[in-house]
Amino acid sequence: MQALRLARPRVALRPLVRSIAATANAPNTAASPAASAPSSAISLSNVEAQWEHFSPDEQLTVHQQLEEIQKKDWKTLSIDEKKAAYYVAFGPHGPRAPVNPPGTTMKVFVGTAAGLGATVILYYSLKTLAAPPPKTITKEWQEASNKRALEQKMNPISGIASEGYSGKGFVTEK
Repeated sequence: MQALRLARPRVALRPLVRSIAATANAPNTAASPAASAPSSAISLSNVEAQWEHFSPDEQLTVHQQLEEIQKKDWKTLSIDEKKAAYYVAFGPHGPRAPVNPPGTTMKVFVGTAAGLGATVILYYSLKTLAAPPPKTITKEWQEASNKRALEQKMNPISGIASEGYSGKGFVTEK
């Protein structure tokens, strides 16, 4: 019951609405007894499907109905009344509504795949338009740079011209 009170929307009824409700619920001597019965009773069967279509006033009426019903013995409540009470207290509506509606995951996946595809197409189109790589990147040029470094005795302490050097030197290509 406490959860139902916490889940109830805090709708402040305006004085005008209260006065209209008071005059609507006033006993009418000219009307038949069936017409004077409160017409605000909303069916509690299948509240889950109808909840989003209810106006805030109708939702408040359902809350009030359920509060009155829950004052009874829970063993006497029908399954529909129990389901309605649970849905209104803990259902996925209001602040507990899902953040992402169904189908959002697929939209995100398709959008990401389209972005990656566009990136790949842009990369290869720019690669075909780009200038050729410089000649200093070729393996032959790098081997010639090694020979030139040995001739000039470049870095004789720990580099390519040192005794017992076993590195690749300037060669980075395989």
